[in-house]
Amino acid sequence: MDMTVVQKLARVLNVLVTITFVCNLIALLLVPGLVGIGQEGGMEAFRYLTSYENPLEVPLRLAALFFMVCWQFLWRIWRDAPGAVLTVFLWFCGICTAVILWQGRRVLGTILTGAPFRAENGVSLRRAALCCFLISAAALARVVWGLFYYRSAAPLLTYNALFVPIFLMAGLLCMVMSALFRQAAELKEENDLTI
Repeated sequence: MDMTVVQKLARVLNVLVTITFVCNLIALLLVPGLVGIGQEGGMEAFRYLTSYENPLEVPLRLAALFFMVCWQFLWRIWRDAPGAVLTVFLWFCGICTAVILWQGRRVLGTILTGAPFRAENGVSLRRAALCCFLISAAALARVVWGLFYYRSAAPLLTYNALFVPIFLMAGLLCMVMSALFRQAAELKEENDLTI
């Protein structure tokens, strides 16, 4: 059986979503280190690589050094409030994003099988919508926390303030698509019974 254009596109999207999912999981492991590097100037450790080293050795040393620098901040990041709040926020959003990507893989899997109008797609999209709403709520909480902690309007001009409406709209879109997939599954079921 030949694949349709939609199934070919779904296969490509499935590969891209899988790659993004794996990268998301790797990034979750590095969050405390990246926050610590950004706050404490941890990039100083990379300065000591010299140019007269073996060119094949430098990427391996950079990777090893990067992981060592990241993990040294795992325990130190909890000492100051902004770093701890940012770490928890990024972990929470990263976990929600992983759930959204996994639900997207499930929907793309049903498209690849040639039967996209299933009730399970409605459930998957509803879960993705819930995660979008949770990210929006977490971003709003972080903006409110920033307003009180810094006693300034500066948090209103950050990416967190932008996350609130974007993920709220994404959640609403996923809810609409969930309802459409459930309705299509019901119509298909009725149609199959009448034949």
